[in-house]
Formats: sequence, structure tokens, C-alpha cells
Amino acid sequence: MGFAFKYGCSLLCFISLLPAISYSQDYTYSRAAYYGSPDCLGTPTGACGFGEYGRTVNDANVAGVSRLYKNGTGCGGCYQVRCKAPNLCSDEGVNVVVTDYGEGDKTDFILSPRSYARMARPNMASELFAYGVVDIEFRRTPCHYHGYNLMFKVHEHSKFPDYLAITLLYQAGQNEILAVELWQEDCKEWRGMRRAYGAVWDMPNPPKGAISLRIQVSGSEGVTWVQAANAIPSDWKAGIAYDSTIQLS
Repeated sequence: MGFAFKYGCSLLCFISLLPAISYSQDYTYSRAAYYGSPDCLGTPTGACGFGEYGRTVNDANVAGVSRLYKNGTGCGGCYQVRCKAPNLCSDEGVNVVVTDYGEGDKTDFILSPRSYARMARPNMASELFAYGVVDIEFRRTPCHYHGYNLMFKVHEHSKFPDYLAITLLYQAGQNEILAVELWQEDCKEWRGMRRAYGAVWDMPNPPKGAISLRIQVSGSEGVTWVQAANAIPSDWKAGIAYDSTIQLS
């Protein structure tokens, strides 16, 4: 997608004049901006295909990214982002979830208004917003979703029983989803689903009956396969999310 302009709000892209501070080798130097939002939350129309989940997950501390998007593989990744203005910004910064694609003025992050404000020290958010674009440092961090397993949401565009699209939600840990396959019982083989876009995987004419899935995960333990038997019931419905009982770490 674009960034703020798709949401109907203009992104403020002023030149950053904030002073530089030192940062450790664990962090990458970049810049961040924010997009317009009437409620300061994320957007339900993001390029990852998360829908309403992308608007509210992680208390709406979400972001669109450019090079970190990785053709959708980067969707669901978590990052610590902190701006480099000690007079305005906290040392902790904000932890965000990637839910969208967004390009700005040499930026890696287009933050939701809520996450942009949470980089600031108490009572300094309005001054930080005035800059529009700020120097930052960021690093990849594990995602934590207490009380949630990985979930398979049947995308709203699915048409039972002829077309199945799914989105993976609550992708915990520090993982990226490389592939999703579906068990074809009559052929006794795994069939690969197509990455339609972002975090959305689809397949025409899916098998009848309960659907077993396996996902290829790249994480701290290398590239592995994780299997979810009967993850989606035989009478699946568009818009419903099904618990996989899987906890990625």
C-alpha cells in the first residue's frame, strides 16, 4: 500500500533537526514518521492483510515498514524503536508489531500515532509530533502475546468450499513464516499454499473435511516445520479465527 495517503491522512514529512545520540551495535540507525489516524490506532486495511487485528494488536503499537516488509515475510515481526532525542524521548522507546507497508522520507518505520507518541518522555509527545520525521534506532525483538496461541484466521474473502485464504495471527517469538502447506488426504501429500500478499496465504479448491496445516518457520532455531493437525474444521467460515494450540517461541 502506500503509507499515510491510503488512510486518507497526510503524513507529516518534515526534515529532522533532532540531535544525534550514541547507540549500541545491537541497534540499526534509521528514521521514523507517523501516519494520520482519527483514533490513533492502526489501520484495518494494511498491506499485511491482518484486518481489524492490525488495527488493535499490541495495544495499537503498530507500524508500516519498507525494507523490513520483505514481500510480506516481515509481517508480524516485532521491533523496539526509540528516537534519538534525549530531551524529548524515553530510553525505552516503543515495541511495535509490523502490520503494514509504508514508505516515507528515508524512513524504515511509519508508526501509528499511538506508538509514535509512546517514544516520547511524559508530556513531550506534542513536541515530538511537531517534527514529523525523527532519527531513530531499532532492533528486532521477540513478540509476546500472553494468553494467545498462534491462530489461523479464515480471510473474509474466502468462499466455502471453493476458495480458502488464511492469515496467521499472534506470531510469537522472533520468527518469520516462510511457507504454509495443507495436507491433501486423498493424495497423501502436502500441497503448498500461495502467499497471496502480506501474511495472507490462499488455495483454490481446498480439500474437503478438517484441514491440517504445517508452516515453515525461520527463527532462533533455524528453519523448521511446525504442524497443526485439524487446525481448521470441515465447516470453516470466512472471518473466523481458529486456535492452533501452537506456541511459537
